[in-house]
Amino acid sequence: MFDYGIIPPAMFLGMVIFMLYGFPVAFSLAAVGLFFGIIGIVTGHFGEVFLQALPLRFFGIVSNDLLLAIPFFTFMGAILERCGLAEDLLEGTGKLFGGIPGGLAYAVILVGAVLGAITGTVAASVITMGVISLPIMLRYGYSPRLATGVIAASGTITQVIPPSLVLVVLADQLGRSVGDMYLGAIGPSILQVAIFVAYILILSIINPKAMPPLPKDVRGDFDWALLIKVLWGMIPSIVLIFLVLGTIFMGLATPTEAGALGVVGAMVLAALHSRLTWPLIREAMSTTTHITSMVVMILIGSTCFSLVFQGMDGTRWIEHMLLGIPGGPVGFLIFVNIFIFILAFFLDFFEIAFIVIPMLAPVASSLGIDLIWFGVLICVNMQTSFMHPPFGFALFYLRSIANRDVRTKDIYLGALPWVGMQLILVAIVIFWPESVTYWLDHGPKVDPNSIKIEVPGFGGQLGLPSFGAPGGSNGSPQIPGLTLPALPSTPPPIPPAQ
Repeated sequence: MFDYGIIPPAMFLGMVIFMLYGFPVAFSLAAVGLFFGIIGIVTGHFGEVFLQALPLRFFGIVSNDLLLAIPFFTFMGAILERCGLAEDLLEGTGKLFGGIPGGLAYAVILVGAVLGAITGTVAASVITMGVISLPIMLRYGYSPRLATGVIAASGTITQVIPPSLVLVVLADQLGRSVGDMYLGAIGPSILQVAIFVAYILILSIINPKAMPPLPKDVRGDFDWALLIKVLWGMIPSIVLIFLVLGTIFMGLATPTEAGALGVVGAMVLAALHSRLTWPLIREAMSTTTHITSMVVMILIGSTCFSLVFQGMDGTRWIEHMLLGIPGGPVGFLIFVNIFIFILAFFLDFFEIAFIVIPMLAPVASSLGIDLIWFGVLICVNMQTSFMHPPFGFALFYLRSIANRDVRTKDIYLGALPWVGMQLILVAIVIFWPESVTYWLDHGPKVDPNSIKIEVPGFGGQLGLPSFGAPGGSNGSPQIPGLTLPALPSTPPPIPPAQ
C-alpha cells in the first residue's frame, strides 16, 4: 500500500526521470500523470471523478483566446527574420559605431534589442545576427569568444523584451494580464541592455585590441545618406513596435489583436524590402505551425500531469515545503531562481513555464508576492536557459552557422560572462522590485469602490463588490457584487381592480 505522503514526490521524480531519459516532454507529462492517476485510483488516494475534468481542460486550452497570440507573434517573427530588415539595421548601425573600439558589439546589442521588440523569437535574432555580423567581427580582429558571446546574449534579450512569447505564456499560467506583464518587463529590458553596453564599454577601455574599430575605408566617412539608410531601417521598426505594443498599453487592442496587427505590419515591411514572396510566407507558416503545435501538445501533457498532481494534494506538498524556507519572500525567491537556473540546463522555457510555474504561483501568492513581479523575474532568469552550457539553444544556433575556425570551446567560454550579467539582473529585480512595479504603479488607476451603478427602479446604487454576511445590517440580502435595497416588512397594498 502506498503512503499518501510519498505519491506527490514520486510523481515529480518520475517526471524528471522520463525527461532525462529523452522522451518527448508532452508525452512524458501525460504518461506520468495518467500512470499515477491509475495508481491513485487503485490505492484510494485519487478519485476517478477528477479525470472527468480532462476533456473540459483540453477544450479550455484549444479555445483560449490569449494563446492565439503565440501563432501571430511567431508568424510575425518568422517573416521579419527573412525580410532583410536585420541586414539593413546591422549594416547601418555598424558603420555609425564602427569608428570606436567595440563599435560592432554596440551595434549588435542595439539591433538585438530592436529585433527582440519586433520579432519576439530568440532563434530569429541569434541566427540572423550571427550570419551577418559574426564573419565581419572575426575578419576585423574581434576575439571569437567576445564575438560569439555578444551575439548570443543580444539574441536572448528577446525573451525579456515585449512582445516576448515567454511573457505571454507566463501571463496565461499566472492568470495575469499580458499587458501588465509587458509593462513590468520594460524596466528589466532597459537594464539588461544597459548592463551589456556597460560591459562592452569597460572591456573597450581595458582591452581595446579585443574589439578594434573598423578601418576607415570599410566604414566610410559619415554622410547624410548613411544616416538616412539607418533611419529607413529604424522608423518602420518603431512603427511596427507601436502597432504591437502601443495598442496593448493604450488598451486599444488585446494581445491577440495586436499580434494580428503585427503580422500585417511584418508583411508590409517585407513588401517594402521586396521580399514578400510565396516561399517566404510558406516557410513562415511552417515554422508557426511547428511551434504552435509543440506549445499546445506540451500544454495538454502538462494539464494531465497537473490535474493528477493537484488531485493528490501535490500543490499543498510543494507549498508546505517551500513555505518553510528561511528568509521569507526573499529566501523563497532566491531558492526558486536557483532551482529554475538548474532546471534550465535540461528543460526548455516552455517546459519550465507549463510544469513548474503552476506549482510555484500559489506559494508566491500566499507569501504576498506580486505575481507580475514574480513572472517577470522568472522570465529574466529563463534567459539563461538559452545561454549556459552545455544545452543552451543560442549556443547551438551559433554553432550551426559559425565556420569551422570558431571552436565550440570558444562559443561556450564566451557565453559565461553574459550568463553572469543575466544573473546580475536577476539579483537586481529581486532586491529592487520597483524595476518592475514602477511601470505598473504609474499606469491608470481605477478604484473599484468608487464605481457606482445606477439601476432604474431600485431606488439605490449597486456597489462593486460587496462581500458581506448573508444578511446586511438593514435586513437586505447581500450577494457578491450586488447589493439590493431592504425588503419591506409588510407587502404593499394591492390596488383595487379597475
